[in-house]
Amino acid sequence: MKTAALAVVLLLAPVFTVPAHAQEMAGKSAPKTLTTSQALLESWNDIGRKLIAMAEDFPEDKYDFKATPAERTFAENLLHAANANYYFINVANSEKPPAEENPSRAQYETKADVVAFVKKAFADGAATIKAKGDKGLAAYVIEPFSHERMRLSDLAYGYVEHSGEHYGQLVVYYRLSGLVPPESRPKK
Repeated sequence: MKTAALAVVLLLAPVFTVPAHAQEMAGKSAPKTLTTSQALLESWNDIGRKLIAMAEDFPEDKYDFKATPAERTFAENLLHAANANYYFINVANSEKPPAEENPSRAQYETKADVVAFVKKAFADGAATIKAKGDKGLAAYVIEPFSHERMRLSDLAYGYVEHSGEHYGQLVVYYRLSGLVPPESRPKK
């Protein structure tokens, strides 16, 4: 008998809890649904924001710091990550990819030069994503290194990931310099 009563309670519980939950949610807006291009743009802008914050924050006198002689300097990592974006941007805009993966540090001598290049690379990418929209990002292109056919959105996500890898590397540079990266600081 207790089992039958428990079964009835369990069966009727949703009848009473679902309306209560619906009433609770009625005052709140439904979660937004992002299109492919909107989701890509959010990811692109998020990693761009993080790298730009680092470029602006890291002391200029430490811009040529590197953890080991074989690695890129802090500035060279930023320049490399930003320049790599043009392997997406240029392909998306039917232009030739950059001739070199690594811009010369001599071309970007100051912190202000590096910051400006990083900002421009991410702004150009965001503008390209917006201009292409869902339809344009679904188009197929040839990946500049592997020469494989892939969707433009997948190419862009590859460069979001690439920037994320360099972000992680730059976090280590911060820590080795005795600094805390902007993203790791307590929020106010």
